[in-house]
Amino acid sequence: MRSKNKKSKKWLKITGIIFLVLIIGAGAYAYTVYNSLKTAVNTMHEPIERKQSEKRPKPVELVEKDPFSVLLLGIDSKGDKGRTDTIIVLTVNPNTNSAKMLSIPRDTRTEIIGKGFDDKINHAHAFGGVEMAMDTVENFLDIPIDYYMKVNMEGFKDIVDAVGGVTVTNNLEFTQDKVHFPVGEITLTGEEALPYVRMRKQDPNGDFGRNTRQRQVIQAVIKEGASLSSLTNFPEIFNAIGTNIKTNLTFEQMVDIQKNYKSVGTNVEQMEIKGTGTKIDGIYYLQIPQDEKLRVQTELKAQLELDTTTAQN
Repeated sequence: MRSKNKKSKKWLKITGIIFLVLIIGAGAYAYTVYNSLKTAVNTMHEPIERKQSEKRPKPVELVEKDPFSVLLLGIDSKGDKGRTDTIIVLTVNPNTNSAKMLSIPRDTRTEIIGKGFDDKINHAHAFGGVEMAMDTVENFLDIPIDYYMKVNMEGFKDIVDAVGGVTVTNNLEFTQDKVHFPVGEITLTGEEALPYVRMRKQDPNGDFGRNTRQRQVIQAVIKEGASLSSLTNFPEIFNAIGTNIKTNLTFEQMVDIQKNYKSVGTNVEQMEIKGTGTKIDGIYYLQIPQDEKLRVQTELKAQLELDTTTAQN
């Protein structure tokens, strides 16, 4: 299947792919691989001005194998103030050899930290960039957000193609952007993967169904990126990463993650947070019940080895 539509307007949680591929990725320290990765990460590096989170007692020490969190943002604009079409929080714990990947629906109504009013959570980046997005998600989940990664939508196609395409199992037949997706096992190119993860209106589960397809593609890219055959493609993979990703992680921190956390990539648990759609002043929002929010907060705090006896209201 080949799509002729090259103007995809939506984005998925691709940053999760890139980050986990880096964790479990090549694992080799051959000279050429090492330097290719270093060049890509130096291009990606974009520090931010943000104080140490009050929700974390002490800074993360990756060399000590501390659990940590990453905010993964898919941006629907190449500009710095685009709305985030996709928001994921990834929490990594090497002590339990596990990672949890939480999808936050973009229409979730919550307080926008720094603005003082409630709005859709995906507006935080548009209002105040990465810093406001991190502060808002941190407040919503009541956990520290240590790092961020954001990617522009065109990067998704490049990453999928760099690993040679992905194979997923589709449980809903549909056509999106003139590409037909039958039920069953299908192999997607980067051009086809974009409409596959974008589709929402034809899915009876709406955003939640789309989130499931996004996670399918994430795990498929992780699998391909971790395979020995993909090592021969590392120049293409690293070029796609360096071109399309921005992060506050340094090269040295990436190396520490690869050394100390690489086995975590084989044990990734997908999480969802449920809510009810409602309209306020004619605008659609997803309202998250308090007990559901507390459930998710408690699970993520346990994953980060934080105090679970208290949770934010």
